[in-house]
Amino acid sequence: MTTYLPREITSRLERALRQLPVIVLSGLRQAGKSTLLQNESSLVNGHVYRTLDDFATLAAARSNPESLLTEPTILDEVQRCPELLLALKQTVDDQRRAGRFILSGSANLALIGHVSETLAGRAGYYTLHPLTRREINVATPKRPFVVNFIQSLALPTGKAKPLAEAEILRGGLPPVCLGPADDVAEWFRGYVQTYVERDLRQLSQITDLISFRTLAQLAALRTAQVLVISTLARDAKLNAVTAGRYLQLLEASFLIRRLPPFLKNRSSRLVKSPKLHFTDSGLAAYLAGITRLEPGRDDLLRGALFETFVVQNLTAVLEAWLPEAQLFFWHEQGRHEVDLVIEFDRKVLAIEVKAATRWSESDLSGLRAFLQRTPACVGAVLAYNGKESVKLSERLFAIPLGCLLE
Repeated sequence: MTTYLPREITSRLERALRQLPVIVLSGLRQAGKSTLLQNESSLVNGHVYRTLDDFATLAAARSNPESLLTEPTILDEVQRCPELLLALKQTVDDQRRAGRFILSGSANLALIGHVSETLAGRAGYYTLHPLTRREINVATPKRPFVVNFIQSLALPTGKAKPLAEAEILRGGLPPVCLGPADDVAEWFRGYVQTYVERDLRQLSQITDLISFRTLAQLAALRTAQVLVISTLARDAKLNAVTAGRYLQLLEASFLIRRLPPFLKNRSSRLVKSPKLHFTDSGLAAYLAGITRLEPGRDDLLRGALFETFVVQNLTAVLEAWLPEAQLFFWHEQGRHEVDLVIEFDRKVLAIEVKAATRWSESDLSGLRAFLQRTPACVGAVLAYNGKESVKLSERLFAIPLGCLLE
């Protein structure tokens, strides 16, 4: 039996249903979209649930799509039949009423040109991310710490519980992070095979699956690093055009995200390429061949996986609670960098992620440089895996990761 946990995004979906005729819920396969749509009463109420994974439903969608659109309906795995969306467009235009249809799929329909054009002005797009730490701990009714901190800069009270390395390695896909601890690698092995053999071929014709998987593994080894496509292509023994197309497929199917650079200050040496992040730290660790994260062992990738875990959590939390917030990273070539920059309502918050339980003055150099160059920055946070929160100066703080992700 699949476990259903309250999700961060539910309230936003409820509001959208009262305003838009169509909402589109996409996300990484196995992130919990179907479970949410079948178990959340505020979404299910009055809607018939149909999935295009069912052969008969898929056949009806292709031969007589109007037959599936006669009543309020949830259509799951809709990327399997894009032509259904033309009939849906006509149905919505004939009778425009809020909350009629909920579409769900494992491909980012907003990135698929003909689909986004078909639904333009009719649909709102939302992403269901892997489970956050808050969701796993059933803490979603409580306002997130990071949302409060952006607005008040109030430090948490009490001691935090550090992140366990097992949390990073398991990530946030429900069958893994909520399942038995002894079959994680086996589950991810089957997951990758299913993704390559099924989902990918629905999005694009890939003739060389071995090269594609090699590129995915090399990308996992580069999670939380600035993306240089030419270098990645060289290491994968692909040309840059093919490597770029493969990365677009990884992005369209929600396996990776590109974090844009924050360029709103005067430095002439800012890195302008995006930063690559896997959307799930557990999947990144599996593809990179990482099974342990002890300090002193693969320290660079250890830090990168912690950073990936933090970014995946904060992305989900902010999209649910502060949807206007934008996420960036900052990197001054050869000098300083900051892992995550959050911009909201003309305020900027800088966050540097450190996997260790202790920190030193040198760990603050990037944050200090960013504060100096960015007058709009209200606070800079060294997020480390310890227990105590400390105010270091007027706008500089050390805060445990366990608090940051509450």
